[in-house]
Amino acid sequence: MKKEPVFRGAATALITPMTAEGVDYPSLGRLIDWQIEAGIDALVIAGTSGEGSTLTDEEHRAVVKYSVERAAGRVPIIAGTGSNDTAYAIDLSKACCDVGADALLVVTPYYNKATQNGLVTMYYQIADAVDKPVILYNVPSRTGVNIEPATYKKLAEHPNIVGIKEANSNISKIAETAAVAGDMLDLYSGNDDQIVPLLSLGGLGVISVLSNLLPAETSLMVKKYLAGDVAGSLKMQLDYLPLINALFSEVNPIPVKAAMAAMGYCEDYVRLPLTPMEPAHREVLLSLMREQGLIG
Repeated sequence: MKKEPVFRGAATALITPMTAEGVDYPSLGRLIDWQIEAGIDALVIAGTSGEGSTLTDEEHRAVVKYSVERAAGRVPIIAGTGSNDTAYAIDLSKACCDVGADALLVVTPYYNKATQNGLVTMYYQIADAVDKPVILYNVPSRTGVNIEPATYKKLAEHPNIVGIKEANSNISKIAETAAVAGDMLDLYSGNDDQIVPLLSLGGLGVISVLSNLLPAETSLMVKKYLAGDVAGSLKMQLDYLPLINALFSEVNPIPVKAAMAAMGYCEDYVRLPLTPMEPAHREVLLSLMREQGLIG
């Protein structure tokens, strides 16, 4: 490894509470405090779950700044700063570093995509422009482009590129990546249903949607594994699988917003083109939350 990891355990891909009027900062503050008090290991702000793609530029920067100030050094704040416009990603990354973000989560370019050489060039330019750690975010189901293991190996040569949020769901490819770059890049699961499998390949944790609801438990799942309690970690992974599946029964963050609203942490409001959760899916989710004791 290049340096101390940004975090070990679970980082919540935090929702951004909203109303029709804009970002709900009081609710965001309460969420940040609750997550930290529950023992979460880091927070990702304005990523996919935080609806970073529909935040205005001003909102995006303000949400990161507010979160840094609210966390006040209690846990690392990782800002989502990816874009399909490299110049914009650089500008946003620099701005988030300037307001105190501890690290950056940079998704692969979507829609226009990129060749593998294009990915290397883009990520190098972003990493050259900042002095904070960069975590790569690979989610081909959303972006249409996959970072190949050989590309990870090239990207690992940059001193500021330190980790991977891997959500390509292909365990064989992830194993190849671990083989060629696992000693240079910290591996984090980007899928809650694959936390233990990625830990078995040398992963250090998860960037999680589930931990919006269950911060302490998701962190514990990882820490059990890292402490050698593989059976205990696996039991948690399997026990939470129905709830995880319900949280992805519609595109993220529609279900997790519905779940957090049911828990009283925010309004059930998502920005178009996202729409509120379908009633049949909602009832399954709420039923599973009742079984977990999350709601009455």
